[in-house]
Amino acid sequence: MSAQPRFFAPLARLLHWVMALMIIAMLFIGAGLAASVSERHEWLLHLHKPLGIAILALVIVRLVVRFSTRQPPLPADLPLWQVLAAKASHLVLYGLMLVLPLLGWAMISAAGDPVMLSSSVQLPALVAANAPLFALLRRAHGFLAYVLFFTVLAHLAAALFHGWIRRDGVLQSMTGRDAGAD
Repeated sequence: MSAQPRFFAPLARLLHWVMALMIIAMLFIGAGLAASVSERHEWLLHLHKPLGIAILALVIVRLVVRFSTRQPPLPADLPLWQVLAAKASHLVLYGLMLVLPLLGWAMISAAGDPVMLSSSVQLPALVAANAPLFALLRRAHGFLAYVLFFTVLAHLAAALFHGWIRRDGVLQSMTGRDAGAD
């Protein structure tokens, strides 16, 4: 059996960073949607829908890559609570990357609106038009977006802690660069 890898697979790293940018963009677009009733609202909505579906598709690819490649181990001296926090935060992140786009899709369906990815590409409705369900899904989508925002912040803080304080190779395993390669 070969030694544990020091870095995540190149495709895993690419998906991580592309999706990180997409999710950060999505959070800002979503905040703009919640705060805007101007003509910008429609424009933001036309960005938000296809970006959400792209995130949904990419997270599925990402899960396939994650389960089909070996990941670098966490440092052996990492306290148990940090190991558990890392595993829990990854479960939450993956769960939210799957659930939020599906909730948004269902929410638009429940509003009775077509789920358009472009002027000619329409997704099927996930649920029938239903105003009370729309209201529930909208609240859930907004709440979980905040959970995603705070989980991303915690993930970023942990990555910086590993990269700048512990200097234990965890951050470098996702950047693909050795700590001494500066």
